[in-house]
Amino acid sequence: MITIATYRDKMVAVFGLGRTGLSAVRALVAGGAEVLVWDDDPNRRSDAVSLGARTAEPSIEKWRGIAALVLSPGVPLTHPQPHPVVTLADKLGAEIIGDVELFARSRPLAKIAAITGTNGKSTTTSLLKHLLAAAGRRVEAGANLGQPVLDFDVLGPGDDYLLELSSYQIDLTTGLRPAVVAWLNISPDHLDRHGGMDGYVAAKRRLLDMAGANAVLVIGGDDPHSARICRDMRATGRRVVEIAVGREITDGLYALDGRLFRAGVADPIADLSGIETLRGSHNWQNAAAAFAVAEALGLTPDQIVPALSSYPGLPHRMELVARHDNVMFVNDSKATNGSAAAHALAAYDNIYWIAGGIAKQGGISGLGEFFPRIKRAYLIGEAAPSFARMLDGTLPYEQSGDLITAVHAAHDAAAGHGGVVLLSPACASFDQFASFEERGERFRDIAQDIAGRGIGGNEGTDGNGHPRRAAGGAF
Repeated sequence: MITIATYRDKMVAVFGLGRTGLSAVRALVAGGAEVLVWDDDPNRRSDAVSLGARTAEPSIEKWRGIAALVLSPGVPLTHPQPHPVVTLADKLGAEIIGDVELFARSRPLAKIAAITGTNGKSTTTSLLKHLLAAAGRRVEAGANLGQPVLDFDVLGPGDDYLLELSSYQIDLTTGLRPAVVAWLNISPDHLDRHGGMDGYVAAKRRLLDMAGANAVLVIGGDDPHSARICRDMRATGRRVVEIAVGREITDGLYALDGRLFRAGVADPIADLSGIETLRGSHNWQNAAAAFAVAEALGLTPDQIVPALSSYPGLPHRMELVARHDNVMFVNDSKATNGSAAAHALAAYDNIYWIAGGIAKQGGISGLGEFFPRIKRAYLIGEAAPSFARMLDGTLPYEQSGDLITAVHAAHDAAAGHGGVVLLSPACASFDQFASFEERGERFRDIAQDIAGRGIGGNEGTDGNGHPRRAAGGAF
């Protein structure tokens, strides 16, 4: 755990007691702060009290004297309008920060690589951790996905911290000084929280601006917004490594037909095409970014290339969880918007597609080019009626309502012909599940139950295609 001593003998409020909030409570209490907490969930408040905090419902009277508000990234800071607790903190003259800022202040000399972008952050971060660990480096990875930053172990000067950062987390951070930043891509997402696309891009760009003048900036230049950012950073003399997919570039790393090249060198650095866990052009971008960051952190190609093929993959991201009746079950629950779902739809044929949840801006309107790959769609959750209207006349579909109905119907349809039952929802999960992880775990359980009890079936597989007995639990 990272102990936060900055606020010793001072009063700090923590609002929002999910995993990052409780992590901040632990770190602040350990550092000697007086910690006030609030969350609408009384069970979470109880958890925080057991860690040494005290509950105090937000008000001028009860929060008077706080030095800082540690805000959950899920709470609106500026848009659509500031949450009342943000307004309260402003009135009290308290700074508003997140757990990543607490980490940055406590570890000013740490070697940090920060990864952001709309899609691919988690795969790139987990792949980078795998590459560094395979080379014998001690590494901690997390923040937006995995463990909160304040739950990290304290590492030494030669070790590496990898931070996957969302725009929400960047908004609450001012003092992070990463040695390397990876900016993967930008497409519309979270626009309500940033006042539109310009605000979203500006929030992400703050990470590049926080990095020191000598930081290495790994920037994917394949979308218009990122291409402009890449040009802007180069124009200011920053150290930029551009990455690209499907096109040759004159400076940086690029992937063509599954092979990774260094600009100006004829022979490929690595062949990615046979690595199942890096399937698809989006994963080639992730691999290029991880390769570039690993080099910036001191690894050599001879250390990186062999480790690429042993990457086990990321749970909930094109994760093969079972096979049965010549059908593959693929868990892509982390595809919470249309752009993310497009990657999985482009990677498979004969797809029985499970989609739906809480739709984001644009929904599935941009996915028409992949419809020839889809045999039938199975729509779930809040978005099912609107998605049905969008698909009407273009793609066979049924409104399944819930996940278990959709998985069984998709398997029954695919069983006689073979294909892929693909959960790639293009939606947030919060109408029916607590998180995309819970949704993916439920899909895995259902798929492995089908595989494990089918006539002549197997016991399911893990993310690497190895046999595994169904987990069985329900959510």
